[in-house]
Amino acid sequence: MKATRNLSAFRGPLALAAILLSAFSSMGHAEDAFLPRAINSSTIPQSGDVNPYGVAFVPGGFPSGGAISAGDVLVSNFNDVTNTQGTGTTIIQQPKRGPIAPPGTAITFFSSPLPGLSTALGVLRGGYVVVGNLATPDGSFSTIVRGSCALQVVDRFGKVKATWTDRDGPWYLTIDDHGAWAHIFVSNVLSGNVVRLDVTVTSTGVTLDHTTTIATGYTVQPSVAAVVLGPTGLAFDENTDTLYVASTAENAIYSVTSASHRTTAVTKGAIVFSNPHLIGPLALRFAPNGDLLTANGDATPNADPLHPSEIVEFTRGGEFVLEYNVDAGQGGAFGLDTRADAGGGADFALIDDVTNNLLVTRLHSH
Repeated sequence: MKATRNLSAFRGPLALAAILLSAFSSMGHAEDAFLPRAINSSTIPQSGDVNPYGVAFVPGGFPSGGAISAGDVLVSNFNDVTNTQGTGTTIIQQPKRGPIAPPGTAITFFSSPLPGLSTALGVLRGGYVVVGNLATPDGSFSTIVRGSCALQVVDRFGKVKATWTDRDGPWYLTIDDHGAWAHIFVSNVLSGNVVRLDVTVTSTGVTLDHTTTIATGYTVQPSVAAVVLGPTGLAFDENTDTLYVASTAENAIYSVTSASHRTTAVTKGAIVFSNPHLIGPLALRFAPNGDLLTANGDATPNADPLHPSEIVEFTRGGEFVLEYNVDAGQGGAFGLDTRADAGGGADFALIDDVTNNLLVTRLHSH
């Protein structure tokens, strides 16, 4: 979704966030504070890239000594400074404890040789970032450069360690991380399928051992607002070996069983949640309470101006729980991520694509 607002309009809110962050840092232990610990920061780096898509926390146990650290948040940009979709090349870094970034000053962790960085963004705790791209020189579906769609593996210093080419439009990913090895599940927006990449992780790099298509048949259709609609958000439940898939064009969430060891593909899987509250679901993540969270992108015929840019919470059994809007305009909700800690607290990161902002909120334990 294109971001078109005047950047100067957000300096006021960002300045307020800076004051709040400064206040939080001087409070020490403030367990009884009413206000949440929150960072509201721009995702626009010096290059001017806009349209933030993917969001990922750097996990605990991530190796030290690099450009990024555990608890930092990474954001991938889909558009360049001209706001042309499919041309952005930067992953920005929001440090765990700030400072915030006014527009044009977000820290660039990685400048990609491949344009159109998508919501396919994840971090392996062994020390690597994985990001996908969908390149289109003029922002339209008809000019998508299929041969340049790839997944890149980037080390903690921001250097490319591997490029897995000939990917069919990697649009989102989630990782089942076991340290020395991992399953990377990837949704492909051009073919309408989901694949599992079995990888080996060492101190020197990540090796792609095998690729298996585990689900097919999700609707793919061109979109003026979002270039293309297809399977997007993925969330993996290791306990039940179930992968949840957000099918944007179908306004539905599916489940794929035996996801980590499946050798043949199912057609879509079973519907878990198909509800009027879904309006082009994009990102998909588990909340620490076990519910699922998805971000409505609004780029579907059932878009509702009275329910714009919403994050929707629902149970694994398909029961609606709650929704709230990220922005008063449509198309603001894109990437989101969550991170729980051993103390019972959690961090929640989400994108407002309309304002090109990242909001990171510390949720208190109960």
